[in-house]
Amino acid sequence: MKPSLRLIIWKPALFCLLLCLFVAVASSFGQEIALTFDDLPAHAQLPPGVTREDVAKQIIKALEDAHAPKSYGFMNAEKLQQAPEDVEVLKLWRAAGLPLGNHSYSHMDLNANSVEAFEHDIQVNEPLLQCMMQGEDWRWFRYPYLTEGETLKKRRALRSFLTDHGYRVAEVTVDFSDYAWNAPYARCAAKKDAKAIEQLKASYLSTAAEYISLGQEMAKLVYGREIKHVLLLHVGAFDAVMLPQLIDLLKQRGFKLVTLQQAESDPAYESDPDLGLKMGKSLLEQMMQAKHLQVPPHKEKPFKELEFLCREPSTASHN
Repeated sequence: MKPSLRLIIWKPALFCLLLCLFVAVASSFGQEIALTFDDLPAHAQLPPGVTREDVAKQIIKALEDAHAPKSYGFMNAEKLQQAPEDVEVLKLWRAAGLPLGNHSYSHMDLNANSVEAFEHDIQVNEPLLQCMMQGEDWRWFRYPYLTEGETLKKRRALRSFLTDHGYRVAEVTVDFSDYAWNAPYARCAAKKDAKAIEQLKASYLSTAAEYISLGQEMAKLVYGREIKHVLLLHVGAFDAVMLPQLIDLLKQRGFKLVTLQQAESDPAYESDPDLGLKMGKSLLEQMMQAKHLQVPPHKEKPFKELEFLCREPSTASHN
C-alpha cells in the first residue's frame, strides 16, 4: 500500500478513536449540579458555643474555597420574629453575593393548609426578599417539605399562582435528607462525644454518595440520559462542618458546580409530573411515579440511628 493511501485511511481511524475517547471522558465528567440551601436564616439545633452567624460564615467560606458559583438560599422571614438578630445571617449571605429565594414566610406545609393560606404565606415573605435582593432575581420558590399539594386540584392551583406571579420552582433532584444529621450533631457536640461525631460524618457522606448515585440512575430511567441536578441542603451546623467534604465528594464523582439557573436550563425541568401526592418528593421521584417506574434498589436513610444517637437512655426510650 502506498504511504499516502495508508495515511488517508489512518487519519479517519485516528479521528474516530479520539472522538470515542472524548465522548467517554465527557460522559464520565460532564455532570453538573447546583447547590441550594433551605431554611435561612436558621435551621435546627446549634451545638454549644456556635451561633447562626458562625454557621453562615462557615458555609460561605466553604463555597468560596471551592470557587462555587452563586448558590441560592431559600428564606423564611417569620424566623426573625423570634430572633431578630438572625437578620445578620441574611446580610452575610448577601454580602457574599449569594442570592435569596422564597421558601414561604413560615415554612408552611401546603398539604396541611389551604391554597389561599399558602399563597398569602408566599406573598408576606416577599417584602424582605425584595429589600435584601435589591433588583436581583428572587422569584424562585422552593416548596417547604417538598410537598406540592395532596390533591391534583391544589397542586395545579398553586402552580398557576406561581406562574402568574413570575416564579420558577426551584426543583430538587438529589435529596439525602441532610437535615437529619443536624440535631444529632448538636447533641453529640454537647456531650463532647468525638467517636459519635466521627460516626455522623461517615454516615452523612455515605448516605450522600448513595443518593447522588440514585439521582443519576433515576434520571437515566426517566429521561434516558444524564441531566443537570439540583441538590437540596440546609443551613445547619453539621451541614456547615461537612460542606467541604461533600463538595470534594461531588468533584470526585465528576460533578461540576453550577448555578440554579444553569441547572434548570436543562429541558428535564420542563417536566410536570402533574400528581397529587401526600408526601414530599423530589422531581425525579415524582417523575418515576408518574411514569410507573420502579425506584432502583438503594440503602435507606439512617433515620432511626440518627434519632437515638447521643440521647440519654431515658429520653430515647420514650421516642
